[in-house]
Amino acid sequence: MPRVVLVPGFSQTATSWRDVQRLLAPTCDVVAIEIPQAETFAATAAAIGARGGRGVYVGYSMGGRLCLRLALDRPDLVRALVLVSASPGISEAGARAERIASDEELAAMIERDGVDAFLDRWLAQPLFAGVPSDAPGLRDRRTLSAASLTHALRTLGTGTMEPLWDRLGELSMPIALVTGTDDPKFDDVARLMMLQLPGAARHVRLDGGHALPLEKPEALGDFVAAFAAEHG
Repeated sequence: MPRVVLVPGFSQTATSWRDVQRLLAPTCDVVAIEIPQAETFAATAAAIGARGGRGVYVGYSMGGRLCLRLALDRPDLVRALVLVSASPGISEAGARAERIASDEELAAMIERDGVDAFLDRWLAQPLFAGVPSDAPGLRDRRTLSAASLTHALRTLGTGTMEPLWDRLGELSMPIALVTGTDDPKFDDVARLMMLQLPGAARHVRLDGGHALPLEKPEALGDFVAAFAAEHG
């Protein structure tokens, strides 16, 4: 069986992959891991690789950015790569500085108001309008500590990470970029990434919004299973 490593996004736990993981289990050696806390973005990506081992890495949003960094730093571990609603970071320095300031405001909000109040506001964004009320992992998010969420904002945000746009051409493993048809921002990001990725990369568009592991686990699980069978 091909090994598949699932990496969640910001404010999520590994249980957010529950429905996708269930679909993959019959044909894959699948594991969903928690985001480890490390001192830097690169160190966090390395820690994910140490936990996941060699396999097909599937990362959603922040998890996708971490998997991308792992694929660049440790291509020996990443047999194939699926990036779901993810980007290589922010290339323009001024925009990165604005994002760092924005993430710092969110971190301060968590420290001031607590995790529950922050998650209520975070999940009310239009970006997550398509997430079902009974989606996996929603309750588990509220078990996350304020320290873990603020660490992610300050250490793993798109403003803090080194932008990876200029390194996309280094990737040689099979790559799939998965975006939702109702998520134009990340659909555009994927199209721009495809211009710099090797010819074997593909862009897959699924009906849905940004949070595809929660909105469309069946469609995403079916795609990952086929992709892993082909490349894992």
